[in-house]
Amino acid sequence: MQKSFQEVVERIVEQDPRYDRAAYDFIREVLEFTIKQTKQSQVETNVHVSGAQLMEGFRQYANKEFGPLALTVLDHWHIRSSEDVGEIVFNLINAGVFGRAETDQLSDFRASLDFYQAFEAPYESKRR
Repeated sequence: MQKSFQEVVERIVEQDPRYDRAAYDFIREVLEFTIKQTKQSQVETNVHVSGAQLMEGFRQYANKEFGPLALTVLDHWHIRSSEDVGEIVFNLINAGVFGRAETDQLSDFRASLDFYQAFEAPYESKRR
């Protein structure tokens, strides 16, 4: 019998407690959002999302869902950098939840998104 996503996340968090369970749910939503965005611009139905594409989807989705509170929510889940996103993605890959191309690497996420520029800067002028 195949385990549910939540059961897999429970097992991951037991082995690697750095990230909140909700962070895994959010990354799954980000992947779904990014795939949907990518499919709109491609004819192909089987879409592979690169680390860079996922991080752009992450930026868009976090701002859409949380607006100026994005950094606060992400920090609560212990997602403080693009490297954290990569760690969660690769935990899900290693658990068999996400697929992976041969060229996909954890280093694809290294410093790929400046969290300040993505989640704070767009709202600074509105706060003044």
